[in-house]
Amino acid sequence: MTTETYISIDTLRAQVYAAFAKSGVRPETARSVTDVIVAGERDNCKSHGIYRIEGCLRSVASGKANPTAVPVLKDSRKAIIEVDAAGGFSCPAYNTGRPTLIERAKELGMASLVIRDALHFSALWYEVEDLARTGLAVISMCPSYAFVAPAGGTTPLFGTNPFAFGYPRKGTHPYVFDFATSVAARGDMEMRRIAGEPIPEGWAIAPDGSPTTDAGEGLAGAMLPFGSHKGSAISSMIELMAGAMLGEFMSKEALDFAEGGPLPRHGALIIAFDPARFAHSSGRDPVAEGEVLINAMTDQGARLPSERRYAARKTAHTHGVLLSKTEITRLEAFAARGLGALDY
Repeated sequence: MTTETYISIDTLRAQVYAAFAKSGVRPETARSVTDVIVAGERDNCKSHGIYRIEGCLRSVASGKANPTAVPVLKDSRKAIIEVDAAGGFSCPAYNTGRPTLIERAKELGMASLVIRDALHFSALWYEVEDLARTGLAVISMCPSYAFVAPAGGTTPLFGTNPFAFGYPRKGTHPYVFDFATSVAARGDMEMRRIAGEPIPEGWAIAPDGSPTTDAGEGLAGAMLPFGSHKGSAISSMIELMAGAMLGEFMSKEALDFAEGGPLPRHGALIIAFDPARFAHSSGRDPVAEGEVLINAMTDQGARLPSERRYAARKTAHTHGVLLSKTEITRLEAFAARGLGALDY
């Protein structure tokens, strides 16, 4: 007897939207948050799908997230575009700055979007893929909560600090990767804890600094950076560029401010480049040149980043999204009752 059921993407979207609308989230914000959560579930990125609804709603219920915040665009007409999220979610802030970022990057060759004072929960691939589809190359990064110890340390200092990249392609999905600078995303560890599954060795250490395969112990202790000192260095770069450089919280400050709330509040940095402008004097097509490299990867059997997401997306558009009975029950409760469905 199966405990999983396919539901249509439209049904999923309607229920996710209802969960936020019934919780007092302004319609524009509810739509943008819904788009990101549905995209995560559609692409079988479970750690950034409907699993994130509860954390978002708890942030609203606790007063850590402003459900009626209206992002404010600050455009100097130069390469740096700023959006103040005003204590709301990062998704509508991105949508507010997106048109100006695209216009400015194509005008100047490159531009950056600085998002300030935002509650962040979404996967960065959503934004870099979206921008890459407009012909831009993109990098995106942000700090998080201080859950990760630096290489050689035992005390959390860095966030999981995701980093994402997108590059345009012709006639197919953009080349996209998005990874936490910890060995694993915290959401993946949390889902293993909920499922009662162990974590692989090397993901985290227990509170006493000893290695552990227990997800609960790892969450209570410290997560570890991927690639030891290399991942640690990249994570520190993200703290500096998307935290200190912007005058926004770094991961330790975000955790202290939130007092352990479900979502981190900080800034984010997106930098967009127009490949055509950069390659102009060479007379070469930068997208075609990119295909030479990508084809050389796949010709020898390498799997491209995001291939599994794109395959899952194709399946979802044909059959719907596969959810467990527990997930459907919880989703329906949030859609019907909003904040009232939270188990305090």
